[in-house]
Amino acid sequence: MINYVLDTNVLLHDPNAIQSFGHNDVYLPLYVFDELDKFKKELSQRGKSAREVIRRVETLREEGSLFTGVSLGENKGKLYVKYGKVKDMKVPFEAQQRILDNAIIGTAKFIEQNIEGETIFVTLDVNLRLRADAIGLKVQDYHNEGPRRIEELYSGIGETQLNQEKIDYLYDNGFVDFEDDQFYPQEFLVINNTDNPQQTVLTRYLKNQKKLKLVIHDNSIAHSCIKPRNKEQTFGFDILLDPQIRLITLVGKAGTGKTLLAIAAGLEALEHNNYKSVLISRPIFPMGRDMGFLPGDIEAKLNPWMQPIFDNMELIAHLKNGLGATYKEIVEKYNIRIEPLTYIRGRSLPNQYMIVDEAQNLTPHEVKTIITRAGEKTKIILTGDPYQIDNPYVDSTNNGLSYIVEKFKNEHVAGHITLEKGERSTLAELASNIL
Repeated sequence: MINYVLDTNVLLHDPNAIQSFGHNDVYLPLYVFDELDKFKKELSQRGKSAREVIRRVETLREEGSLFTGVSLGENKGKLYVKYGKVKDMKVPFEAQQRILDNAIIGTAKFIEQNIEGETIFVTLDVNLRLRADAIGLKVQDYHNEGPRRIEELYSGIGETQLNQEKIDYLYDNGFVDFEDDQFYPQEFLVINNTDNPQQTVLTRYLKNQKKLKLVIHDNSIAHSCIKPRNKEQTFGFDILLDPQIRLITLVGKAGTGKTLLAIAAGLEALEHNNYKSVLISRPIFPMGRDMGFLPGDIEAKLNPWMQPIFDNMELIAHLKNGLGATYKEIVEKYNIRIEPLTYIRGRSLPNQYMIVDEAQNLTPHEVKTIITRAGEKTKIILTGDPYQIDNPYVDSTNNGLSYIVEKFKNEHVAGHITLEKGERSTLAELASNIL
């Protein structure tokens, strides 16, 4: 039996966290509720999570005493709310600005010293993990089924082998029978020819059909004149333009073309797949921030946040005659909507091609809010770089983008690709690699 002591940020990150530790007991320091009380009135996702946690704990309190422990369900442990007198905690941190952090760490230490079983303090705050470790507490990050290390994140690309006969059949028919349980639905497979080691073929595994689909390399999108420059971009266009794939995640470092590919494919899809509109957005960081801090109307407020999207649209305009010279002309000519994510909760978005840029700055709960807005025939593309995170409440492994990649890799309606090579410019690629 392990005693898991949860920090406030774990509950804000995942309001269902208390149910995530199996048959072990979960302890909430009393001081966690002081912090939740500070956040509960916010209109942001953080405020919503605080209110949800408080309601869930209150529901459990009605079933029994939180002091003596309330069952979390069948094959689950118990939930306790505990406190230790601050003067008895002997936590060697005197800074008043950290009094609640100190009290939470002190409570975890109190539980370790006074309650039978191993005690582990769980927090998303790196500094708090360091401070807890310094006083002898066992500490742990909170992953909730995500990758433990960013290097373990599913890439969307694998390799296998076929003989010359099957490869010839693949080229002649566009498909070939194939079944292998080690690969995921919609995973891209680079096929090595067993009879000719110099030949490779690009394919996508349609697991529900038990087939490999030929992916045509170097196939440009005529509408926007954007042409893939490497196999990962070729894979990206293949799923972006497949109307059967409803959720797509594009992960890659700066300059790999994530946003550009998504927008170019969106314009193409708008022409040929009968989407009502292309909806492009990115977090007004942090999600829920009041846009009133910026002057002007809604368009003026959005401009600083959306400029990277406008830059990509103007590049497409430059490459394709007739689309216009500025993003405004593209927006006016086509049914393109550029909106903040701030007010998405409660909406229903049918028949949309929706692009969410910089999704690594969202929490799993925020991404869930976005995806559950999808109506019939809506396609959602999440793009981002887990190495470039501005949100202090998530890291490279527990952010919403990484979480969705892992949770949806077994789903036939979802696809993922990790873009490796920077194509913005030689200088940008060099800077990304060596700096």
